[in-house]
Formats: sequence, C-alpha cells, structure tokens
Amino acid sequence: MSGSLSFPVTEEPMFQSIEEVSERLAAAGYLPDEGISSVVYLADHLAKPVLVEGPAGTGKTELAKSVAMITASKLLRLQCYEGLDESKALYEWNYRKQLLRIQAERVITPYDAPGEPSSQASGSWSLLEENIFSEDFLLERPLLSAIRTDGRAVLLVDEVDRVEMETEALLLEVLSEYQVSIPELGTVRASRIPMVFLTSNGTRELSEALKRRCLFLYLDYPSVERERSIITTRVPGVTVELADQVARMVRSLREMDLRKHPSVSETLDWARTLVLLGIESIDEKSANDTLWVLLKYRSDLEKAAKEFGLG
Repeated sequence: MSGSLSFPVTEEPMFQSIEEVSERLAAAGYLPDEGISSVVYLADHLAKPVLVEGPAGTGKTELAKSVAMITASKLLRLQCYEGLDESKALYEWNYRKQLLRIQAERVITPYDAPGEPSSQASGSWSLLEENIFSEDFLLERPLLSAIRTDGRAVLLVDEVDRVEMETEALLLEVLSEYQVSIPELGTVRASRIPMVFLTSNGTRELSEALKRRCLFLYLDYPSVERERSIITTRVPGVTVELADQVARMVRSLREMDLRKHPSVSETLDWARTLVLLGIESIDEKSANDTLWVLLKYRSDLEKAAKEFGLG
C-alpha cells in the first residue's frame, strides 16, 4: 500500500430529490423537517461534511445513523472526548504483536557475541523492520477506516466540540483532502468519499476553518406537532391523544429554567412508560408517578411539581 492512491471519486448520488430523502428517512423512523432533508441532499451531491449543532438529545447522532441505514452504508463512529489523540482517531501500530514478531525472529537469528548481531542478523533486521510496519500490524481507527473503505460509508464524528484544538486541526486536515499520511506506508487517499456528519452540543466554539468546510445544520427541539408525530411513529400502542399530551407537557418543561431539559429520546421513554402502565390520559397521579423518566435532577422535579401543581 505504499505510495499514493488515486484521487477520491464519488459514486452516483444516493438521493435524487429532497422529497426522496424525507420519504426514506421517515420510512426508517426518523421524521425530518425540510431543512434536514435539504442539507442531507446537498451533502450527498456536493460531497461535503455536515456540521450538526444543537442541544443534547435532539437527534443529531440518530440522523447520521439513519442516513447510514437507508443508504446501506457502513457506519464508522468516532466518539470524541477530551484527550482524544491521533492514535485513537487515525491509526496506531499493534505494539504487542510487533514485539512478539521481533522476539520470534531473535530466536531463529544467530548472534556472534552478546549485543553484537552478525551480518546475517543485520540483514534480517532490515527485513524484519519492513515486515512489522506492514498491514498485518496496523490498527485502523475510524478516520482511517472511513478513508480506506471501498464501498459506501458514513463517518460520524460525535461531539466534536469536546476535543482540543489540536485534534480539531487533525480532523480538518483529513476532511480537507480525504487522505492520511502514514510514514511507514505512504499516503492513503480515499477511493470513495464518505458522507460525513460532525455533531456538536455547542460547549465550545469550533474553528472558522472547520465550519467553512462543512454544510451547517442546527437541530433544535422539535415543535409540538413534529414531536407528536415522532411519538406516534416510534411508540407502538400510543394514542394520538396521549402523544399530544406528552408533547405539550414536554414543551412546557423545556420552556422552564431547568438544570437539564428533556431530550427527544427521554420523551419517547416517557411515552413508552405511560403505554406500558396502561395510562391513556395524563393526570396528576400519573404525572407524579412517572415524571422522573423525563427529569433527572431532584431540583428539576421540584420545579416541575410546583409549575404544574402536582402534589
């Protein structure tokens, strides 16, 4: 694999219209609005990464997963965290396997004197060094895997705002050229450009350089109508009336000054809980008994109880 591969090429677009994106995502259980479908369509046709920002729990990660599913693409996920470095994002060498290979070679290679390898050993070391820095000892991480994948791939760089600027610069380099330089093997360029989604909860400002290379999508909490549709689509057995009550109460909670607002996934958990308990309409008792599914801090529960007059 030494040397450079050909420049990236793109396959035929996976979506022929914005409407097709909406229909296929909806069929997979992800209900997009027109803005979401438009950005996914453009990302497909322009071969550009998508930076998806918004509060936690608004479906940013789920969007990338859903696009991978409906396009039959391999999903490669890089979960970002403070301290993430190149070895965990790009690649590293399997040092244990390399050491075992070196030890095995020492057993069969003679030495003239302690600490002084023979000429035969010197020649063997050159071959050994070339061997241990080969494909057999390379551990691919998500960025390199996305570049080297021959077929369709979706690369999800999750919570990119959690990494340091140095790691963000590495992402920028990879996403600008879709190539990685491995000193021992050469430069690897993507033969197929993956569809890339970077998600951010907005905990820090990302660089202008990274934003400039991406299409931008902001995902806020859904409207009452859209969240009601999400509930009826994703929660078997829920009635439209109960879904509407859940969506409206969750909207009211998100307008309060809470330590943590309910996410869409927590909304779905609450709706499933109510259905499982046989509750068809939310009253004071059912809200008191189940509100902990939505709110995860005692102070938030107390505020909600006071706001809604729950005993």
